[in-house]
Amino acid sequence: MQAKTAEDTFRDDLVGLIPHMRAFARSLTGDAAQADDLAQEALAKAWDKRSSFEPGTNLKAWVFMIVRNQFFSDKRRSWRSQPLDPEVAERTLVATSNPIATLELDEVRRALLRLPEDQREALILIGAGGLSYEEAAEICGAAVGTIKSRVSRARDRLALLLLEGDYEDDATLPSDAMACIFAQIDQIRALRHAA
Repeated sequence: MQAKTAEDTFRDDLVGLIPHMRAFARSLTGDAAQADDLAQEALAKAWDKRSSFEPGTNLKAWVFMIVRNQFFSDKRRSWRSQPLDPEVAERTLVATSNPIATLELDEVRRALLRLPEDQREALILIGAGGLSYEEAAEICGAAVGTIKSRVSRARDRLALLLLEGDYEDDATLPSDAMACIFAQIDQIRALRHAA
């Protein structure tokens, strides 16, 4: 039996992360089909760039960074596309087992908008993305302690905002809540990079 090469090991480890990539992509896009496309693009990019991965470092964080960067790149290009007609969206909604889940998520989305951008991003990576603090720190380029502090402050503030109902109504459809959470992050990033 032939010994596994470094490329074989990388391939096997990468394939093992596909469900995690899909879940993270789903948390970013809020749409199963878009998430699958995003995960597939990121998987192809990870394979193409496998020579830049440093063995012994955190493959999951490296792959999640690729997914995240691909998402933001796609979002920057998507400003040229036509927005979905709200009436069409309302007619295509699918009921869930919890009829108010969409409304609750939209409340969270609106409350998240009240958080500072750095806290919001950290909370989304940890809470929605399922990353460890170490992985989120690597992606954000911050210390683990900083990420823990941001997440803690964000959770406390978000709970208070939701308890008090201290968030504004807007014209966004509740069904677009998840996609809007991440679109807001992209907008803030674009403004920060432009400055």
